Amino acid sequence: MSNDEDKRGGSDFDRRYMLRAGLAAAFSAPLGALGAQAFTPRAAAPAIDFSQFPLCQTASDAPAPTGAPRKLKLSWNAGAVCLAPVPVAIEHGFFQKQNLDVELVNYSGSTDQLLEAIATGKSDAGLGMALRWLKPLEQGFDVKIAAGTHGGCMRVLSRADSGVSKLADLKGKIVAVGDLAGPDKNFFSIQLSKLGIDSIKDVDWRAYPGNLLNVAVEKGEVQAFLSSDPLAYLWLKDTQYQEVASNLDGEYRDKSCCILGLRGSLVREEPQVARAITQALLDAAMFSSQNPEKAAKSFQPYAPKAATLADLEGMVRYHTHHHHPVGEVLKRELKAYADDLKSVSVFKPSTDTAKFAERIYVDVFAV
Repeated sequence: MSNDEDKRGGSDFDRRYMLRAGLAAAFSAPLGALGAQAFTPRAAAPAIDFSQFPLCQTASDAPAPTGAPRKLKLSWNAGAVCLAPVPVAIEHGFFQKQNLDVELVNYSGSTDQLLEAIATGKSDAGLGMALRWLKPLEQGFDVKIAAGTHGGCMRVLSRADSGVSKLADLKGKIVAVGDLAGPDKNFFSIQLSKLGIDSIKDVDWRAYPGNLLNVAVEKGEVQAFLSSDPLAYLWLKDTQYQEVASNLDGEYRDKSCCILGLRGSLVREEPQVARAITQALLDAAMFSSQNPEKAAKSFQPYAPKAATLADLEGMVRYHTHHHHPVGEVLKRELKAYADDLKSVSVFKPSTDTAKFAERIYVDVFAV
């Protein structure tokens, strides 16, 4: 699949009707109603070929926990297609292979509430975006980052006729965001800073409901907007929109944007279980990278009705599910993001980012 096909989907059917009306309707339903979706896991997890990405192999020879399957709660955002490996891990037996009985909790609260839920044992693990988690983790939540899970969640979009075709064009423009403290705003603010553009003084950021960002562009209220998949991918199927930038540009193509956090007490008291859930999710991520059509099908129950199976497969292919750092590589990525956040005044200038990364990460495969 070519890059353009990946972004646009190659379909010409009544795009504007679907994109203006269908998407809003699809995302108006409460995702939490899905709860812990029932799957029938297969008896054994399929084999994974690590030869394509040998540096990403994290397979451990440690045995799975014994006895009755260990029950765990995993918090995630059920609407985030980049987390497709989560239902993959259930449907294709990766949790079962590690002797885990995992309940999915669709969490829609604030990041601080999520981290508190993990730290206090209301949830055992959670998945989220590094640039949303790192600032709250400064507060000292008892949550350890065990792995990156993939890259490629965030995009800048504009109208094709807007004159905004590269990130530097945002200088002096009005840009719509779903959250003024969101990870996408943080990420692209960092990129603007690296271009010598002051993201506070030189860009007028304005908040809109996430599923109405494109409406702000159509009304001429803004010249560009930030979004993530599946919305961004589906909007890009309309040729009136173009991708200006993404977090797979430049050096960030080889960095993860989403991370796995574990309850600190789980890491300390049951390191084998902490390793097992990490292993299961990373194996599911690699399987998704090598079998995007199967990953898309596993995620389909959670997807908006406007997204076809082909759309979901295109999104899975776009996200870098083969990239999931652990150990020292993960620690370096966390430090780099903390340094980036200092550059845009999200972290305090006095923060020792090396000590911060050391404090929040854990190498579950070395325990």
